[in-house]
Amino acid sequence: MAAVSPWDTRVGTIDLAIPKLREGSYRPDWLLVPRRRAEQALTTVIAQAYLEGVSTRRVDDLVRAMGIDGLSKSEVSRMAAELDAKVAEFRERPLDAGPYRYLWIDGVTQKVREGGRVVNVTAVIATAVNAEGQREIVGFDIVTTESTEAWTAFLRALVARGLSGVELVISDAHGGIKAAIAAVLSEASWQRCRTHFMANLATKIPKASWPMIAALVRSIFEQPDRDATWNQLGEVVEKLTQAGFADTATVLLDAADDVLAFTAFPVEHWPKIRSNNPQERLNKEIRRRTDVVGIFPSRAAVIRLVGALLAEQTDEWAITKRYMSAETLKTPRHHTTPDSDPRPTIEAAAG
Repeated sequence: MAAVSPWDTRVGTIDLAIPKLREGSYRPDWLLVPRRRAEQALTTVIAQAYLEGVSTRRVDDLVRAMGIDGLSKSEVSRMAAELDAKVAEFRERPLDAGPYRYLWIDGVTQKVREGGRVVNVTAVIATAVNAEGQREIVGFDIVTTESTEAWTAFLRALVARGLSGVELVISDAHGGIKAAIAAVLSEASWQRCRTHFMANLATKIPKASWPMIAALVRSIFEQPDRDATWNQLGEVVEKLTQAGFADTATVLLDAADDVLAFTAFPVEHWPKIRSNNPQERLNKEIRRRTDVVGIFPSRAAVIRLVGALLAEQTDEWAITKRYMSAETLKTPRHHTTPDSDPRPTIEAAAG
């Protein structure tokens, strides 16, 4: 005889027949548990919030639908302890697959209940490409503020675990990121996230003029090689100045080293490193899961859910197509300025 048990999967619910035994019970953990850490973590976090009375009405409805009414605090604690051990192992593992030439870092804000009030904390995440061309999440932590001190401590912890060979760090420009990179990864260049740069630039320009200016700026990033990219920068700056947008041209020229840092690296890697899109997609997936919770009952709950999700994502990347070619990762970067750098000519003309 077999009991029919509903098995919730990512594509729907399946009726799973589980054999009945004369003594004890049979649960096929080898089938049900692997690759389900994120779902288990979500369940424990929601259950913990529900049992501690800090969940929202939306979460109340969800936990009842999930059958969490039947879980005791001791059961939730046991499940959480198992997941916490796995997440800790993931977060503390040695980083021995380097050199990690490219590193993306970013933060995702989460709400946590502490001391009887709701506060914002940031989940800081680092993603890198290893020597084999595979992506992996190399670091994750919770910080109170994105200060220089917090980012510096985060990066130093990565180096202590074995992070090495970083040549380019891709991130947005807020907080103390640049200062931390300079202090800890002094040999690395910094690539400013193009998406964030364009968003910041849009705030300085009348809406009616933005489509034209955005098209001009985007054309800089569509060039086939290094000299063509810098040459296009000069042409765009000239066109903006002639059209009466001298201030915008100045902002673009001042940001050139940061937004065009990718041009010092192999052209084959440009589509992957000239923006922060891979990290942004990962952030969206994190928010999709954490939005279900809304307000976390503790920082440990954030670490459990986000850590489980990141561990699963790293496992997925390990068995998918390489993000970059291992051979092209050995191609050295340029250490000189491009022949077509327009800044000296433009600055001389302005003087």
